[in-house]
Amino acid sequence: MNAVHVRSAEKALNVGTWLIVFGALLYSVLTVTPLMADHTAKRWAWTAPILPLVVDAAVVIVVKLDDVLARLGGHGGRWPIALRWMTGLMTLALNTADSALKKDLVGMAVHSVAPLLLIVTAETGLAYRRAIARAVTALEAAQKAEREEREQKARDRAERARADQREEREHAAQLVREQRDHEARLAREQTEREERARREEREAREREQAAEQAARERREREREQREQEARERERQARERAEAERREQTLKVEREQRERQEQAARERAELLDREPAGERLEEGLARRIVAAACESGLPVRQAAELSGWSVGWVSTRYAEHRAPDAGRRADLAIAGGQ
Repeated sequence: MNAVHVRSAEKALNVGTWLIVFGALLYSVLTVTPLMADHTAKRWAWTAPILPLVVDAAVVIVVKLDDVLARLGGHGGRWPIALRWMTGLMTLALNTADSALKKDLVGMAVHSVAPLLLIVTAETGLAYRRAIARAVTALEAAQKAEREEREQKARDRAERARADQREEREHAAQLVREQRDHEARLAREQTEREERARREEREAREREQAAEQAARERREREREQREQEARERERQARERAEAERREQTLKVEREQRERQEQAARERAELLDREPAGERLEEGLARRIVAAACESGLPVRQAAELSGWSVGWVSTRYAEHRAPDAGRRADLAIAGGQ
């Protein structure tokens, strides 16, 4: 018997007990409800199922709490026993009352089956659970004793093994000390030879490093000189490029000023004309209107200078006042060149 078997038996007991409990409760509700309906005022007939449900709830509480106490190995005292028997006898009385009132012995026997089975199952289940709890406790005690015995044997074996290992370590340590002394003598001799070789090698390496250091310093000086010459060439190139950029900028500014002065002179020439007696050629009229718009002359004065209508001149003014009006005005004035 092990824990698996105990859990399996306990599970079977729980499942069987609750099947019997719920079957008996359902049968009791179906049997007692008509009896309560017959012995209750008609307007309260809907309360007929309440009493069997209350009794059945007490049965469920008793069975569940007995299960918990049995698992914990406790005992509830006299009151749980009184409640268990009282609920069982109440269930028996309620189930057989209708048949007893009718003096139906067969009906009383039939309707007493479920309550009696419920009472005996509750008592038997409690006894089984307590027996299982005792068996589990005994099984755990036996397993604990067996486990402690195995642990004690393991500790004894471990102690003997540690003693054997201690003796082996002491013997091995003795051999190691002797071997270490021998190896120490050999190591000292080898160390002296290696020290002489390292000293000679270090002196040779220092000589090589001194020569390499001198070569590196010479190469470093040459590299710094080349870098300085390259920086000087780069500085001169930057200065030449800067001078060329300044010269190009001055040239562009000079050309812009010349173009602006030329455009101003052309606007002045166009605006110094006498009022036209008739419409001028459209290209010339457009240049005059552009100059007038650029100079801020009224629309009517521009119309007099070009000979075109005020509406046409207003349209040209609107075109010149667009976002790129300035560029178009200069183009219009320069178009006469």
